[in-house]
Amino acid sequence: MLLTIDEVLSAAEVEHARTLLAQARWIDGRSSAGPLAREVKNNLQIAEDCPTLAPLRRLVLQALEREPLVFSAVLPRDIFPPQFNRYRAIGEGEHYGPHVDAAIRLVGERKLRTDVSATLFFSAPEEYDGGELVIHDLFGTQRVKGKAGSIVIYPASSLHEVTPVTRGERLASFMWFQSLVPDPVERRLLFELDMATLTLRSEHGEGALAARFSTLYHNLLRRWSV
Repeated sequence: MLLTIDEVLSAAEVEHARTLLAQARWIDGRSSAGPLAREVKNNLQIAEDCPTLAPLRRLVLQALEREPLVFSAVLPRDIFPPQFNRYRAIGEGEHYGPHVDAAIRLVGERKLRTDVSATLFFSAPEEYDGGELVIHDLFGTQRVKGKAGSIVIYPASSLHEVTPVTRGERLASFMWFQSLVPDPVERRLLFELDMATLTLRSEHGEGALAARFSTLYHNLLRRWSV
């Protein structure tokens, strides 16, 4: 499932984030890539010891926690600390060629399974040319160039890429989630059932049918979660 959610960050939060990003210390993005991804990765990311990284992470995590659609779509058990990248119009354009995210990431001494990937945009689409997030999966090939403050969520198992930036600069945060429901088909069914239940309640209020929908949702979640 691919889902874009607008206004995860307010305009003021985007502006604050961009101020912090302007003060950041950037390093070669290949430093965090595996052997295969390193061959196709050409961008910058914030160094782990950069003082602005912690407040940027807090900003992103607080925004994710207050957005109910993120919880419904991801059903997060854990999240890899958000990272931040930068693509510039240098040479033929900084980019990240076709790759798939590593299945397991280390968070300290813990191992996190990457079920869901997400990109949160800080640059408005009119600020740069190129820089599209292209996702190839069973739903076909999708090209995403989100609004500033929006997030796109998609399966971490997807082959994806960022096309070369040929004008301006693309600033974004990227992250991975381990979901309570690892299976993407089951996760999508639960999301659609949750959305249908919300629609039923908004149109007809609480009642026996809404209660049955809710019971079905929670029993499926109980059955499928790990």
